[in-house]
Amino acid sequence: MLRGLRQAGPLCSASVSAFGVRPVVIFSGLMVAGGLILSSFAPSLYFLYFSYGCMVGFGCGLSYPATVTATCQYFDKRRGLALGIVSTGASIGTFMYASLQKVLISIYGLDGCLLIIGALSLNILACGILMRPLPQDPSPPLEKPMLEKTQDTYIIYREKETDPDETQGMLGIISGSETDRTCDVSSTHSGFVAPNSTANRDLEKNFCKQLVKTNCQRYLTYWLDTVDMLKNRVFVALFLAILFFDIGGFPASLLLEDVAKSANIPDQAMVVPLVSILGFSAAMGKLFLGILADFKWVNTVYLYAFTLLATGFILFAVPYANTYAVLAVLAGMIGIASGNWSIFPYVTTKTVGLDKLTHAYGILMFFAGLGNCLGPPLLGWCFDMTQTYEHAFYLSAICVIVGGLLLFLVALPLWDNCTRKNSKSPPKSYIYKPASNA
Repeated sequence: MLRGLRQAGPLCSASVSAFGVRPVVIFSGLMVAGGLILSSFAPSLYFLYFSYGCMVGFGCGLSYPATVTATCQYFDKRRGLALGIVSTGASIGTFMYASLQKVLISIYGLDGCLLIIGALSLNILACGILMRPLPQDPSPPLEKPMLEKTQDTYIIYREKETDPDETQGMLGIISGSETDRTCDVSSTHSGFVAPNSTANRDLEKNFCKQLVKTNCQRYLTYWLDTVDMLKNRVFVALFLAILFFDIGGFPASLLLEDVAKSANIPDQAMVVPLVSILGFSAAMGKLFLGILADFKWVNTVYLYAFTLLATGFILFAVPYANTYAVLAVLAGMIGIASGNWSIFPYVTTKTVGLDKLTHAYGILMFFAGLGNCLGPPLLGWCFDMTQTYEHAFYLSAICVIVGGLLLFLVALPLWDNCTRKNSKSPPKSYIYKPASNA
């Protein structure tokens, strides 16, 4: 449930566009810390569904896309390296948390562990405060007539005493940037206003209509941008690839310990847990792939598709591993290939552009969360039907390979050539030169 709330990605992208990265990260830190602290006082399992599943999951779903967006906005030349370092920090934190959790539970119990982790999560607020927005270059003013430069604002001013010889109201046109005078403002509108109660009610109605119209226009623009991005075939292939990858790749990596037990490998033989090997190699893979993505001769879309294909073929080989050494090597290879999370925002930026990164990344995280929700039940059903992990890994491998192959084929440049040929319209008129009579 916690990982499934990655589907909050579209909401996160809309929040970042409306409020900025810093407020979203601070709010997500409050959600994560508050959810963990409340979970330490949970009276029942159903309360944990809300406190840990919803609050912590929603907070994580907000913080990660916002952090990635800030990283892409801050760095241009070494964007891949920056994303690699940020993603590596997440992997190292996961690697350390597994050991820290065991120690805290053994000393303070589960409630104390959640309380301490919740207190540590408050550091997200400090990190969010440091994410200041980039200074914007001052754009030159547009050359318009003077009447178009200033928005007229009509303000009603009422006298306390009513005298037929005196003016009952005063209608002023005040420019907000050219005056410092203040008065008792009853209402403000960009149109003609009459100083009576009926006009005030009409004014409020018109103001509400204008506000609703503005918000509807923003929502319409958001959906039109979404439809425009869905016309990009590489973007469509990208969210299908991440969907298939999270259906097959993520759950299978967590089953390596169970595969070792089914192969009758004793616990004494596993010097280093396979999950730890997977986490450490994933951190190295994220850093390596991030550095590799900065080279100009590297096509990041093909690189990401290659990591998906490599992950799929490695998953195919897992059922044939009968020793700890082979499983350890396969776990390391899966970790390096799954380090493609560091270049995923880079690929998104190359596909839709930096100006649409926040919007597009939120959509992609929605499909990633959907894959996280569908993957574990699907593989669990496969294991229940066959009572072996062999077919479950085969199914995982097929899903990941389909996603990588689809992205690779769609990104081929031959489709651009076909589009250019089809876009050439036939001539609308023909000129015939009559033959001369010799």
